[in-house]
Amino acid sequence: MQQKDNDQFSFINEKIKKKPVNKKRLLMQAGFIALMAVVFGIIASLVFAYFQPKFESLFYPEEEPVVTIPQDSVTETEQTEETETSEETEASEEPQAPSEEPPVQQPEELEIADVQNVQNKLYAVGREANRFVVTVTGVKSDTDWFNNSYESRGQASGVIIADNGQELLILTERKVISDAQEVYVTFINDVTVEASMKHYDGNTGIAVLSVPKEQVDTDTMNAISVAKLGNSLTTMQGTMVIAVGSPLGTNYSILTGNITSTNNVISTIDNNYTVFTTDIVGSSSGSGVIINVNGEVIGLVMQDYGNEEDQTTLTAISISELKQLIEKLSNNQDIPYIGLELTTVSAATAKEYDIPKGAYIKDVKMDSPALAAGLQSGDVITEMGGEAVYTVDSYESKLLALEPGDEVEIVVQRQGAEKYEEITCTVQVGVLK
Repeated sequence: MQQKDNDQFSFINEKIKKKPVNKKRLLMQAGFIALMAVVFGIIASLVFAYFQPKFESLFYPEEEPVVTIPQDSVTETEQTEETETSEETEASEEPQAPSEEPPVQQPEELEIADVQNVQNKLYAVGREANRFVVTVTGVKSDTDWFNNSYESRGQASGVIIADNGQELLILTERKVISDAQEVYVTFINDVTVEASMKHYDGNTGIAVLSVPKEQVDTDTMNAISVAKLGNSLTTMQGTMVIAVGSPLGTNYSILTGNITSTNNVISTIDNNYTVFTTDIVGSSSGSGVIINVNGEVIGLVMQDYGNEEDQTTLTAISISELKQLIEKLSNNQDIPYIGLELTTVSAATAKEYDIPKGAYIKDVKMDSPALAAGLQSGDVITEMGGEAVYTVDSYESKLLALEPGDEVEIVVQRQGAEKYEEITCTVQVGVLK
């Protein structure tokens, strides 16, 4: 009976054998897992490398280098001279004891060799200044009547005005590179690199170009220099100057001469600029800068701003009056624009013609923010943004402190039937393209 029961449940006592290990398959699975790990690592590395700069720029944005150009003013020298003059006047009013006249000194005669030595020193200053001069070339592509393609090239000189650590900034005239498909800069050692527009001013036509420093080799960096912008507010008639750039149409020319006039003023939109005239014979298409005997830039040669009678001699805009504008362009900032041609109402003019002191509006440009705000020719601006305006210079200084899109209240005196009336206009600052 027991034997029968054992036979009946014999399957319970059967032993289950383990499946034999397939070593080949196990190796294949391990290899596949290892391969997937490698592929995943490569993909992760590529994704990390691709997105890392984006995340860094998002969470840790790199600050743009800022170019700062110190502004000039009528300095303490003039104030000291005025003080000394007044003191001398007061002293002259007091009775003084007679004194012996100093002996008259005879002027020393200069020899031809002395004049040549002075000329040699001036040209040495000019040659050193040529290190910050470049040739700017704008290349335009077009087709003729027969559908043949051709290239035209415009050239002018430029000046290296700043090195912000990442790029060299070149000051030039926009008309040379307007509508150009390619822009090149050639340094004094004949090395040519491609440049791009940093920013430009639609009013004066001044442009700033950018050349990445990574494109400039070490030898070129050693061959060039950055120009120093001097104080042109102290420039007087008779000041000895040197013209560098392409004053005669040929780059790296050096011409010497004197300032013949500092009283000429050119009216442009929203500002007036002092124009220096010289006795240096130049080309009507000449460009470049004039420098003083210390090698500092004091004027930007722009023949378009000269008088028709002075087309045979070089004229230049006072660099001190352009510094704030150049600084904005160098930092890729728009130049604020309202659209007025102005002149200063001096105390004498105000008294003679019974006009309020301030900035007199000669003309309001069509389609300008000024026209939209209701400003009119004949108005006299006396206040801007809550601050008094006495001259065109103070108007321009307040305007350049604004940003395009800002709204500013301008208070004007407008002539009525019997007297001037105060009117406030709200102007939205724009940009002139």
